[in-house]
Formats: sequence, C-alpha cells, structure tokens
Amino acid sequence: MKRYISLLRGVNVGGKNRVPMAELKKGFEALGFGEVKTYLNSGNVVFSGSGGNTEAMANRIKAMIKEQFGLEIPVFLLAQESLVDILRHAPGWWGGENREIYDNLIFILPPVSFDEISAGIGEPKEPLERVENYREAVFWSFSRRDYQKTNWWPGTASAAVGKKLTIRTANTVRKLAEM
Repeated sequence: MKRYISLLRGVNVGGKNRVPMAELKKGFEALGFGEVKTYLNSGNVVFSGSGGNTEAMANRIKAMIKEQFGLEIPVFLLAQESLVDILRHAPGWWGGENREIYDNLIFILPPVSFDEISAGIGEPKEPLERVENYREAVFWSFSRRDYQKTNWWPGTASAAVGKKLTIRTANTVRKLAEM
C-alpha cells in the first residue's frame, strides 16, 4: 500500500466550511483507505491506498466530502514520496530557523500552472519575499514584519488566485512527510 497526502482547501477557516477531522477520517476509511491520520484541524489527511490514479482518488474524496458534509472542497492529492521529493528540492533560504521569516509551501491545484499563478500575482517583492517553484509546489518565504508590503501575500488571498492553490507551513508539510 502506498501512502498519500490529501490537502483540503479552505476547511475550518474562520468558522466556514466546517469539517470535523474525526468525521473526515471516518469518511476516508469508508472509501476503503487504510491507516488514516488527520493532522491539525485544516484538512490534512495522510492515508494508505492501493495506488492508481491520484485524480480519480481526489474525485472520490471530493464526492465523499460533498455527500457527507455538503461542501464543494478542492482536494490536492499527492503521494507521500512526492512530498518528500519536493522537500528535498527546497531552496537553501526556505524553512530555516529564523523566526523573522515565515516559510510556506504553496500547492497548485490542477490543471493550473505556476506560470498562471505567477502571472496573476506578479514578481515577488525582494528582499521582503522569495519564491521558487518545483513541480506542483511553490516555496514561498516572507518577512513576518513586512508581509503586508509583499506581492504574494495579498495575491494568494485574492479570489482570482486563491481558489487555485492551497498553502501549508514548512512545519506542517515536514510533519506530513513523516507521518
């Protein structure tokens, strides 16, 4: 059985799109997935499956969420080994111990590309933020103190771009890669 990571976009944010993680876990188990674990309250699920087409699995998960919770939630799904590979390719400036810098990993929801996201947001505002993409992910770091002055902070939150991605912190994705 292969390990997968499912990232749900926009659940349990500001009281909207409420999805209890214990119920979500049961929903994944009802789909036949094994060793299901949730992490935090933001729609991170690690599970085992027999492999196959990740798009088909993501569609099954979306349908279960629609049926069980009445919500249309975008699902980003990748093999755990793919996340490990992404993290191995992190730039040296990403994910360090400097508490003045906030490090995120942006996952681009298919079929959208990095070029589309970048065109919608614009260039990162150096030296306040840095961006580098690898495969379906974007490493993004910014100054905690000056985040309002960055291009990517408001850009990732905009309706036009925000619905095309889901974002997790460096600490979260590292934990998911180990589960």
